Amino acid sequence: MGVLIGPKGYENEPPRHPELKINAKEPFNAEPSPPALVESYITPVEMFYKRNHGPIPILTDPDSYRLEITGLAPMTQSLSLDEIRSLTKHNIVATLQCAGNRRTAMSEKRKVKGVGWGMAALGNAVWGGARLSDVLALAGIPSCTISTASGGKHVEFISVDQCPEEKGGPYRASIPLVQATNPQADVLLAYEMNGQELNRDHGYPLRVIVPGVIGARSVKWISSIDISAIECQGFFQQRDYKMFPPWVDWDNIVWPSRRPLMDFPVQSAICTPSEGSVVKDGSMVKISGYALSGGGRGIERVDVSVDGGQSWTEATRVQNGVSTSSNSLYISDIDENREKWAWVLWELNAKLTPPATIVAKAVDSSANVQPRTVEEVWNLRGVLNNSWHEVHVRSESLVDAFATTLRSNI
Repeated sequence: MGVLIGPKGYENEPPRHPELKINAKEPFNAEPSPPALVESYITPVEMFYKRNHGPIPILTDPDSYRLEITGLAPMTQSLSLDEIRSLTKHNIVATLQCAGNRRTAMSEKRKVKGVGWGMAALGNAVWGGARLSDVLALAGIPSCTISTASGGKHVEFISVDQCPEEKGGPYRASIPLVQATNPQADVLLAYEMNGQELNRDHGYPLRVIVPGVIGARSVKWISSIDISAIECQGFFQQRDYKMFPPWVDWDNIVWPSRRPLMDFPVQSAICTPSEGSVVKDGSMVKISGYALSGGGRGIERVDVSVDGGQSWTEATRVQNGVSTSSNSLYISDIDENREKWAWVLWELNAKLTPPATIVAKAVDSSANVQPRTVEEVWNLRGVLNNSWHEVHVRSESLVDAFATTLRSNI
């Protein structure tokens, strides 16, 4: 495959939307504002968060592209884009979420290492491509296979991305073979995003989508698939994206003692009003946000409090821009199976008496509930912060009084 990366690495970066909040320039990592994030159920490509570990690859000759399937597969394969596109196309609606989403709130409690993500390191898209199970069938691996005859139990995805953490080598990650070959898991080799060809930032010409799993396993710019007896031994599988208990820090960490992260936990966040917003006393305010859970677990409900968690009201789901009734809140009237990998957008109109603390917490279909405090889930890598999300609003009258006092003292 013809791949070009600029002489100094970052000279050939693609254009990005100017409203994205840049958390790191090289490599480029950025997210939209929280209000922009929930403007639509399907996140526009240009507003989808950008997560990178190195320069963005450039495919110089699409006709030369080959996807290699190697390792402990019954048959090796070398597939062109046309051959992959000739397989039955599937579209899935799936939310990708960086494991570091909401890391900043965790680092405010105690220092962690990683990109300083706010609460918008996720997005919901329609992904189009071939099921990985169909592609692996070409290599002689049938559906729902636990192990190949030669002992292959894991599917490793290898990118053309060049990462300093891999000493200049490619980004790599793996999932179990039984998940990769299960059609119900909806793992895709995607070449479309929201009905358009993948752009460079999101993995052109081909990427993996592993729905319900942290974004780190949905490898972009994939060049080969290796069927292996063991899970990926690369940096991002073995020495990153693991969750340690709060008492483990960099002086006593033992990386092999924890398994690599896969499914993300139940999560919700408030996107409007924004932190520190000024609100008129007694006014009705629309509170809105998102909720999701990994592993195909749907959202049962979202609870919202406007008094710091003393009392709660159930939010309503937003479908196609319209609020649904609370008694049918999270039962899809379209296709429950089709929506199982996607987020829920929710809203609640409430009377506020500022200063006030608005809190949101979600419950998923397995009755998992978000933990109350950041301290309960703090970990040295700052991953999977799914504690209750809080937003503090201020009183308009208090702000006016402060401004008056300030002017009188000038």
